Amino acid sequence: MKITVKREQLLKPLQHIASVVERRQTLPILSNTYLNYDGTTLRLTGTDLEVEVITGLTAVEGSVGETTVGARKLLDICRALPDGADLQITAEGDKATVRSGRSRFVLQTLPASDFPNIETEAWEREFSIGTDDLHALLERTAFAMAQQDVRYYLNGLLLDIDAAVIRGVATDGHRLAKSEVAVSGDGQTSQQAIVPRKAIQELLRFLGESEGEANIKLNPNHMRVEIDDITFTTKLIDGRYPDYEKVLPRDIPVALQLDKAQFRDTLSRAAILTNEKFRGVKIELSKGQMKVTAHNPEQEEANDEMVIDYDGAELEVGFNVSYLIDAINALPGESVQFNLKDQNSSCVLRTAEDEKTFYLVMPMRL
Repeated sequence: MKITVKREQLLKPLQHIASVVERRQTLPILSNTYLNYDGTTLRLTGTDLEVEVITGLTAVEGSVGETTVGARKLLDICRALPDGADLQITAEGDKATVRSGRSRFVLQTLPASDFPNIETEAWEREFSIGTDDLHALLERTAFAMAQQDVRYYLNGLLLDIDAAVIRGVATDGHRLAKSEVAVSGDGQTSQQAIVPRKAIQELLRFLGESEGEANIKLNPNHMRVEIDDITFTTKLIDGRYPDYEKVLPRDIPVALQLDKAQFRDTLSRAAILTNEKFRGVKIELSKGQMKVTAHNPEQEEANDEMVIDYDGAELEVGFNVSYLIDAINALPGESVQFNLKDQNSSCVLRTAEDEKTFYLVMPMRL
């Protein structure tokens, strides 16, 4: 294989590939990117066996062929070359030579025939959604996913899809985020897919750089998202997601309309002196006032207050302040509705600007 390509055209596809490829792999070939040129399109593939990214570019000249080279090494070479540089990549035997101007790099290759692909069965469902809508759905929920939880199905984000709506749900057992967007109805019954954490993080990166529509394909074990010239495939988490509808509180008597920035700033100031591990703050409601208090093991204390429109009974409840701030930051608009029932019940945060999104945070004993 021998190809010539502009630095700028190769740089972005390599960045997409390198974000998926792990630095340390049990299989050396998984640190490589697969290059395939068929005479018209150069396709680059990267995978960690759970997630696969394929991207292509057509502004390439040369002779057909295939090889695999270290993804991050090739990316670093591209980054180090000057703007407007031409790269000539030649693969022969177990070596690939990259030339540009007076620079020359010789890289170790591994056989292209050994490069693994994620084997997918036939797709059972296919629909399209705007990239902006999908990005917003994931961004408003992804932060509530668990990290390395033994309940492996929580280490991902649930996509609950029916004929006309796609819902995103994430929980780590202490908080829950839920949002939804409309999709083109395909007349099919409801289907759920639990997408792994890494796949969600990569999708957010790709969607943030794209405009237009994303085409989504699903079967029981895999999901594929096609965005522009990127084909992104991920394995799904095999498990049964908790029935999130059951945990949604009913009949919440206290609904406070708060200035979003003021509420966040009040919590952030109190958070300075919280216990670093548990991050607990106590919220006290009394007539016309909200008081936020924090303590830590060093016997230090923070108190902050804000004037609110409240005329109910006095109420005292504890929460993880980080969970509250995460939810407030994810809500659009300038105000937030803070819903409370009692000291033993979860609170709900939502906003009038997006009635399809809400956050639930469990209380803490302080």
